[in-house]
Amino acid sequence: MNLSIAADGTISCIYSEELDLQELGKVQIKRASHVEPTEEGKWTADLTPVGGPVLGVFATRSEAIAAEITWLDNWLDS
Repeated sequence: MNLSIAADGTISCIYSEELDLQELGKVQIKRASHVEPTEEGKWTADLTPVGGPVLGVFATRSEAIAAEITWLDNWLDS
């Protein structure tokens, strides 16, 4: 799990259950993206909730999720 810590102490990360985030303080969870099927049965990763692009079209949901996580990891590091 990759944690990004801002100068004001705010911690951002891609949510997973590897670490109990409540042990670090008050938790605020926000959706950063949506992985959705297209009408053709393909998949996209919509990162517009955090000002990002719509990635895809991917053949499988797992490919869309992998692209979503890669993009979000880079976004958190910037």
